[in-house]
Amino acid sequence: MTMKSLLPRKWRREIEQPMISFQREMSRLMDTFFGPGEFPLMGQGWAPRVDVSETATDVVVKAEVPGLSKDEIKVTVSGNMLTISGEKKDEREEAKANYTLVERRYGRFCRSITLPSGIDPDKAQADFRDGVLSITLPKTEETRAKKIPVKGEKEMAHTA
Repeated sequence: MTMKSLLPRKWRREIEQPMISFQREMSRLMDTFFGPGEFPLMGQGWAPRVDVSETATDVVVKAEVPGLSKDEIKVTVSGNMLTISGEKKDEREEAKANYTLVERRYGRFCRSITLPSGIDPDKAQADFRDGVLSITLPKTEETRAKKIPVKGEKEMAHTA
């Protein structure tokens, strides 16, 4: 009988797989300091979560900004940097209410995303619907992927 076999199963697993234990402990520390699942970005109290996707003709950025109006959001492109900023104001005016838990974030936010080269900012469009900001940034003609036809043996013989 080994010493490990005398330990409870939970502890045995952590001894056998130390990285799992380390990751769990780091997550616990981050959650204690920043709050569950929330790491502030760029020194701000909160920042919108984003999805960035790319098609053959565009780069599309979607940002969650619930509780804001389109007039409270500012979108800028400078060089290859897209910046989404604004402010979400705290709407609570309940002087008599005691809060046990407040998870909604308020205050200024700023989120910057590095774009690939070859974006045409003059043709960019931003739409806001149901708390989601969608920004479509068209690629320039020079940076769009071009299909190159592949010739077979017969076609190569005719061109030679």
